[in-house]
Amino acid sequence: MDSDLDEYSRKKSSTGRKRSVPGDIMYKQLEQYRGRSRSFAGDVSFMQDDDTRLETTRARLSIVLKKHEDLKERLSRDTDKMTFDRLQKEFELARASQTEEIFLEGEQWNDGLLATIRERVHMEADRKAMPSQESIPPDPHFLGKITYRTGNKVICCLEGARIGIQYETSFAGEPCEIYHCVLESKSFLEKMTVAEHTIPFFLPVREVENDYLSSNAIKFIDYIGDILQTYVDRREQVRVLKELYGNQIKELFCSLSCDLIEFVVENPICRVTFSLRYGDLNSSMPSKIRVLTWPVNSRVPLAAGKDDAASPMRPGPTRLHSAEEALRLTSLPEAFAEIILDLLQAEPLCLTLPSAT
Repeated sequence: MDSDLDEYSRKKSSTGRKRSVPGDIMYKQLEQYRGRSRSFAGDVSFMQDDDTRLETTRARLSIVLKKHEDLKERLSRDTDKMTFDRLQKEFELARASQTEEIFLEGEQWNDGLLATIRERVHMEADRKAMPSQESIPPDPHFLGKITYRTGNKVICCLEGARIGIQYETSFAGEPCEIYHCVLESKSFLEKMTVAEHTIPFFLPVREVENDYLSSNAIKFIDYIGDILQTYVDRREQVRVLKELYGNQIKELFCSLSCDLIEFVVENPICRVTFSLRYGDLNSSMPSKIRVLTWPVNSRVPLAAGKDDAASPMRPGPTRLHSAEEALRLTSLPEAFAEIILDLLQAEPLCLTLPSAT
């Protein structure tokens, strides 16, 4: 008997295996089930923690955007206010002393006319710089300080051989800000430079000066007028959007020059993100538009209790091409009103929309 027991012990130690009993099998299955439960609970907890972190990030982003808006407003309000007041007074005096205002149309505004204006301001500056006994008679054409108007621009002859351009912007037929740009040159034969201006600092005045002023002054003057007017158009569209629909819009971001506009609209079913980019500062309509609708809680598995990898997910974002087309063809507030109306009518479909492609 003892020998049989010893032989059994040797076999058990050599194989390293232990005979299973029904109770052991049930215990192992129970532990596996508990492990899966803990794993699933951990996955749900992870998703909840992730959603909490996302909401915290959104709250912080909203604070940053609010500070950005406040800073933008302060910079726009306080930028060279003294320069603006001084130039505005100088332009008013120049226009008050005029005897004639000429409205230019089409090709009447050309390089030849600008050359004539430059010649007159230099002749007048040379005359005033001479000693009184050697002074030459003033140019009768300059005495009246003729003012020229073309489009949204008023061109004045200023003291000190300078040419002033006053840009008058508007929105929806109502006047907005006035901006100034003063050009000067050491002589009639030398190129002009920008002496001073009241144009917002975030618009590329110096870059445009380097590109155009020395070779095509007319193009420089016109292009500055265009980017000022389109900037005001974009800015005012955002202002009207916030005034009319601010209670529906979240996380609104707008760059200083308003060439990038992003915001979110959210309801209990859908979250819609808008992104508008203006490829050219000379455009009041966006060149790149992306509008996506996201089902709320899209990351939560529909079939609770299953493994994450196998669980069906709610549909991903859907690109709203009709909304993008509306933003491409009409102003931002008008297009937004149309889009919101369409979304309200389509809300029951939000959960069944296909994923974005």
